[in-house]
Order: sequence, then structure tokens, then C-alpha cells
Amino acid sequence: MPDRRVLHCGNFFGRKHLRSARRFVQSLDSRGNWLHLLFLLQGFGYNPVVFLNPGLWFPFREEVMSVDQKMDSGRRTLLLATSAAGGAAAVATAVPFVASLTPSERAKAAGAPVEADVSKLAPGEMMTVEWRGKPVWILRRTPEMLASLDKTDALVSDPESNKPMQPDYAKNKHRSIKPEYLVAVGICTHLGCSPSEKFKPGAESGLGADWPGGFLCPCHGSQFDLAGRVYRSMPAPDNLEVPPHKYLAESLLLIGEDKA
Repeated sequence: MPDRRVLHCGNFFGRKHLRSARRFVQSLDSRGNWLHLLFLLQGFGYNPVVFLNPGLWFPFREEVMSVDQKMDSGRRTLLLATSAAGGAAAVATAVPFVASLTPSERAKAAGAPVEADVSKLAPGEMMTVEWRGKPVWILRRTPEMLASLDKTDALVSDPESNKPMQPDYAKNKHRSIKPEYLVAVGICTHLGCSPSEKFKPGAESGLGADWPGGFLCPCHGSQFDLAGRVYRSMPAPDNLEVPPHKYLAESLLLIGEDKA
């Protein structure tokens, strides 16, 4: 075994500088330099014979490598343990989130039918529900609103709803199953903007004294009557879409499905 004081000196040089120290020893070709080094070593209490034999440094080098290998092994163990703990934490966090996404919510996100209760909807009021990421309007029309549709027949571009923008059961003047309730997708057929409600007739709406009531798209000015029919010479090419729907009860609508 090498002198422990030599190991201490080797520790002073460090493993990274071991080769430099060996080259330094081998470069001492002058007797004066050797003697100077010998006196320095004796002055610091080191055995010069052991120190000047580089072969005796290898045990120290192996000892250092052994310690480093143990440290690397410990680091790998710690890394694996940390990764496993992180993975377990991620799974533990994800489980409540997935559990909170109930089947009904997942079905809605996929475009499943949506129920709408219209029992509290007063005449002249409109509610909005979401179906397939789209706003669906449900307007409860007053008798005056229904009467205005006779006036707009000559003003709209598709009064008979010949274009396939609605199911066959909504291909009528009211564009609905029950005349009282209009069910329409609130997206303009021009560029996908959402029209605003302009239900009040006359100048109060800001659209002129002869305005019968309806919808106005603020993006490019397309106008629709209270059945969602687009006026002539407007940017929007088609009437508002009427989605498939049916009544589950007198005041309960199912939007997105119309089969019995």
C-alpha cells in the first residue's frame, strides 16, 4: 500500500491532474530540480521515494474511481427513484381529471345531442345552448313575430327554404316543428360570425322604420328575418342552419337528434 501522505498529495493534485503530475515528475531531468523537489517533499512530511514512483499512484487512482463509481451508481438510483415518483404523481394527478370528465361531458364534446328546457322561456325571449361547439338559438316567437314572416316573404332570398339548410320537417314558413319556437344555429352563413338579435321593429332597432325585426350580422351587415331567412342582396348566401331536433316533452327539446 502507498504512503497515505502520498495519497493526500495525490488528492491535492486530483484525478484530473494526475497525468500532469506524472509528466511533471518525468520532466525533472536536472539534478538541481530533483534535489529541490526532494527537499520540498521532506519539508512537507512526504516520503519522496514513494511519491516519485508513479506506479504507486495507481492504487490511489483505483480507489478514487471506486468511490466515483459508487457515487455514479447512487446518482442513477436517485434519478430512477425520482423519475418513478414523478410518474406516479402524474398518474395520481391525471386520474381525478379523467374521472371528472363524466361520460355525458365526453359525449357532448363529441357532438352528442343536448337537451334544452324551454319551460321558463317567455314569449319574445331567446336562449342559447351549445351543440358541437356551436351556439344554438331557441327563440320563443310572439304572435307579432310570426305575423312579420308574411311581410318578409318577398324580401328574403329563399322564402320557401329550398336550399338544404334545415331538415324536411322544418321546410316551412316558420322553419320549425312548432311555429312558436325557432331553433337555429347562431352562425352567419357568410364567414361564420355570430349575428346579433334585433327583435324590436321600427327605428328603435337602428335599421330603419320599416324593419320588421330579426337578426343582424355585425361583420358584413347580413340581415335575417325571425325565421333565420337571409334577405336578398346580402353577403350571406344561405339561411341560418336549423339543426336536427325533436321534442321529448311539451317544453323539453333534444337538439342534435330527430329520430324516434
